[in-house]
Amino acid sequence: MTNLEIKKEKNEIPIFFSTDNNYAPFLDVALRSLIFNASKEFMYHIVILHTGVDIEIQNKIKTLENNNFKIDFANVSNSIKDIEHKLPIEQHFGLATWYRLFIQNLFPQYDKILYLDCDIVVLGDISKLYFTDIEENYVAGVIEHWILNSPIFSRYTKEAVGIESNKYINAGIMIINLQKFRENKIEEKFIELINKYNFNVIDPDQAYINFLCQGKIKYLPFEWNRTPIEIVDCENPKIVHYALSFKPWQKPDMFLSQYFWNYAKSSPFYNTIMKEKNSFDELAFLKKERAGIDIQIKAIEYIESDNTFKKKLIAL
Repeated sequence: MTNLEIKKEKNEIPIFFSTDNNYAPFLDVALRSLIFNASKEFMYHIVILHTGVDIEIQNKIKTLENNNFKIDFANVSNSIKDIEHKLPIEQHFGLATWYRLFIQNLFPQYDKILYLDCDIVVLGDISKLYFTDIEENYVAGVIEHWILNSPIFSRYTKEAVGIESNKYINAGIMIINLQKFRENKIEEKFIELINKYNFNVIDPDQAYINFLCQGKIKYLPFEWNRTPIEIVDCENPKIVHYALSFKPWQKPDMFLSQYFWNYAKSSPFYNTIMKEKNSFDELAFLKKERAGIDIQIKAIEYIESDNTFKKKLIAL
């Protein structure tokens, strides 16, 4: 793979996102919240990985640039073309979810980055997350509470991926030690596993990241990846993550949705977001519920499958 030439500046915090045209409006909301709450002491370089976001959309998002924020769109189409057909796409995850696994070689100028999903709002100073000392660990992230609070998905991580649910992180918000990724050839190992096994997984890249980085993960406080699960205690979230079915543009009055709408109102994509909200009718809601059931069924199927990390690698 060839690296994408983006110059590293002094005093810079590199922050990566992945998107497509459909998710660009929500990326814009995430960026607005991040910029509003970030310390002005640093320079921030936002790198948005994509395989074909429209120029008009890119230009709208780039209007957020200011003296502290530079935004670049990096097209990774050529870099992933040889393996793209092998990357499995599950119900809740598009192709863009895989891009984070290729950053280590695409951007050799960086030794440490933040990776953030688009379906978030940032309520704290993102520089404090970046400067967290993760020591010799490969990544830092928050335990996946959606999985931790589900008996089925807890079984899936243990019996399919081979990792206990209380050590399984959400890959949507991570500090990534690219230096350690390179030293330990994480991308190369991932490609080898995809080519040789292409395991049955319900959470595509997340399963691979947890497996390849196990034992080298720093666990962050839940406040840095607060999902809208009411049973989890977290009074002052620094990032709210509207993961999976927890989408304010589909359930506008859901728990913690007010943070999203506070920033969405100032976005040039607000009308697009409202159109999405208004089109999410009862039928769409039922389909979403059905998808939630289907992913649980798949989790059980994959637990019983022979093509899992646990059975192919750990059992050896």
